[in-house]
Amino acid sequence: MKYKLLFIILQLTLFYSYGQTPCTNGFSGEFPCNNYDLLSHVPVSTLANSLGNPEGSDVWGWTDPDTGKEYAIAAMTNSTAFVDITDPINPIFWGRLDSNAGNNYWRDVKIYGNYAFIVADNVGNHGMQVFDLTRLRETNQTEEPELPDLVYDEVTSCHNIIINETSAIAYLLGCNTFNGGPNFVDISDPLNPVNLGGYATDGYTHDAQVVTYSGPDTDYTGKEILVGSNENKVVILDVTDKSNVIKVSEFDYSQIGYTHQGWFTEDQRYFLLGDEEDELNFGINTRTLVFDFQDLDNPIQINTYLGPSNAIDHNGYVKGTDFFMASYRAGMRVLDISTIGETNNQFTEIGYFDTYPTNNGAGFNGAWSVYPYFDSGNIIINDIERGLFVVRKSETLGNIEILKNSFSISPNPTNKNPVIKAAQNQQIKTVAVFNVLGRQIFFKHNINDEEFVLPLEKNLKGMYIVKVNNAIYKKIILY
Repeated sequence: MKYKLLFIILQLTLFYSYGQTPCTNGFSGEFPCNNYDLLSHVPVSTLANSLGNPEGSDVWGWTDPDTGKEYAIAAMTNSTAFVDITDPINPIFWGRLDSNAGNNYWRDVKIYGNYAFIVADNVGNHGMQVFDLTRLRETNQTEEPELPDLVYDEVTSCHNIIINETSAIAYLLGCNTFNGGPNFVDISDPLNPVNLGGYATDGYTHDAQVVTYSGPDTDYTGKEILVGSNENKVVILDVTDKSNVIKVSEFDYSQIGYTHQGWFTEDQRYFLLGDEEDELNFGINTRTLVFDFQDLDNPIQINTYLGPSNAIDHNGYVKGTDFFMASYRAGMRVLDISTIGETNNQFTEIGYFDTYPTNNGAGFNGAWSVYPYFDSGNIIINDIERGLFVVRKSETLGNIEILKNSFSISPNPTNKNPVIKAAQNQQIKTVAVFNVLGRQIFFKHNINDEEFVLPLEKNLKGMYIVKVNNAIYKKIILY
């Protein structure tokens, strides 16, 4: 079966609804911030289609291994959007893949290789969509292209998906199979997924992390370990043999609201856990529970971090010694976890970007998820009401801005051939021009000069996008 990737007409529209706004005196425009700048914003009205009540959901990222381009993959209530954020100040919305079935709050996406795998919960017979991300390299689409791949239909509705890229296994969670426990799918051939069974003994798994284990417990070195957040407990499973899953241990903690999601530190020694409803049920501040996993058979809670407000924590991810937490109404919060194993192991909040400026109360609005893993330092946040934000640590954008400002086009607007000029020891190497339908109308490479005349004056009046050196985008108007 083939499923359509729906492209809007203005595929190459650039967005400036908020635009680049440094964090100054605690604000980036209307958004409270500390140590993180707003680079750009793409609203829900662009990302999603108009069906139902469009809102933001999960988010993940993909870096094209051939071009180095970075893409945000933003799950919405009714679709999944693809946005080129290579130039984070001028993101490009490429299109969206609509839901296979109904619309609901929960849509989740993860990546293996050059493919996106998308599931949705409580929307009927949705299955798992598989999308070839290399299609995003196509810049001359004027019709709705069709995906040359299937929808995996051995599940209907799933709440979540996690992928162990080392083993090429997708773990479908909270599905209509195995009592909601993990469903194992071999995706080593992404267009031919193979069902490997599942695990039903411990009931519903809301979220999980799966790793090929290299942590301190040598009993499990090289094993495939799943740490599941199972509503009212955490379950550790050895899932190396999919036909013989071994339960390693389980544990709970005080004041359980809803055991939601957790993530390993990079050395796989510690595990940071979030509970989604403890702030609501017990009136406590944002809480992150820290467990020592030195012995997987006997995890020990060693710390509890309490944030500055009672905003509800949602998804959190570790990068180096930073913990990036999407905390609903408090936006993205960044914690320094470098002291996690020391006697005084209290975390320190070192930055934030609050996408929900109204308040930091315990409600289900604001930042749903965050993806901090782009090599460039770009960080993406998907906000329920406001859509996609691209942010970056303050004072780290200099090189991109220098590069962006190294090229100018004049005259602009113009009714004749404009000239691209390079400055600051730069050279013009390649130039491509696109019309508003996304069709490439001009391309020239091996220019290697400081000036280049664009042969545009015979084209129709309107707006065009000029891409210089496969990295910098400029608008030009012909009249």
